[in-house]
Amino acid sequence: MRINTNVAALNTYSRLTAATTSKSNSLAKLSSGSRINKAGDDAAGLAISEKMKGQIGGLTQATRNAQDGVSLIQTAEGALNETHSILGRMRDLAVQSANGTLSSDDRSAVNKEFNALHKEIDRISTDTEFNTKKLLNQDDQSFTFQIGANEGQTMSVTIGKMDASSLLGETTTANQVNLDVASNATELATFDTAISGATTTASNYSAVLTKIGTDLTVAKSSTTALDATDIAALSAAGIDATGATKVSDLFASGKSLESDAAKTLADGTDKLSKAVTDAQTAKDQAADTLGRSNASKAITSIDGAIKKVSDQRADLGAAQNRLTHTVNNLGTTKENLSEANSRIRDVDMAEEMMNFTKSNILTQAATSMLAQANAMPNSVLSLLQG
Repeated sequence: MRINTNVAALNTYSRLTAATTSKSNSLAKLSSGSRINKAGDDAAGLAISEKMKGQIGGLTQATRNAQDGVSLIQTAEGALNETHSILGRMRDLAVQSANGTLSSDDRSAVNKEFNALHKEIDRISTDTEFNTKKLLNQDDQSFTFQIGANEGQTMSVTIGKMDASSLLGETTTANQVNLDVASNATELATFDTAISGATTTASNYSAVLTKIGTDLTVAKSSTTALDATDIAALSAAGIDATGATKVSDLFASGKSLESDAAKTLADGTDKLSKAVTDAQTAKDQAADTLGRSNASKAITSIDGAIKKVSDQRADLGAAQNRLTHTVNNLGTTKENLSEANSRIRDVDMAEEMMNFTKSNILTQAATSMLAQANAMPNSVLSLLQG
């Protein structure tokens, strides 16, 4: 029997240490819910799990990114929905203005609302934004969304410029879509000149009548001198004033000067009055034709604008549906990846509780046996007592 080395105690202590370590590991797993609490628990599993955690986090953020993309698209599409409504109203006004029953003043009144709506389309294009980013005021502006956990997993959406000029094909202020004939000053200038000339001639003729006098009896012996303006005005009214130097020279001798003058002057007045009326009528007819032409052109331009907005909204709708499916796919991928990571990282509580119970029993048993092993050398005292 040896007392310097208690082999039984050493062996029992080794078993106790192992059982205690196992019990400690089980306690850590049970308390944390994780199978891997330190690299030593599963080095390879830890590396795989950390990579999966990175992917899961990326998928979570990618889902948020895609949802933000949907919100951006909905903001732009909502603004274009209002633009569509405005264009529809503008088209109604253009159809109304194309009707021949409207006067130029009527078209000017209609055009006030038309121009106000034109400005509102521009305001919507300028002011529509998402997170301070303008959406509708640049040509072919591209928005790129990070919709995956890894590099290059992106999706882009392009939005065109949606102001009134771009939609209606206006390249300059001069060719702005308009219902009012005020923009047709060049075409109407010749009519204004004719009206002005006829009015001036009638005014000059009126001055000549004043010289002749309302009492034609006075005209029989009138020696009132005629100047070049008077002669021109009389000639325009159909009265031959060639070589005439005074009023009495205007009428043929040997006839009743009074009745001849009355008829001739009355005819001249009617002629000049009709010339003014005819010139104004011609302008009114031209203005009506131009007004209806402007309205017809506006209808064509607005139809093109409606198509452009429809095409853009269709693109945005397709992109929104795609992002919605992307969000669903990201959610499914994240769910499956999380499940795989859970199998590596998370502890099976039932199994670990079984291991803990076993380690706990072994710890208690080893402690008891260590006490017995430590008592074994005491038997040597019996030999020494003899």
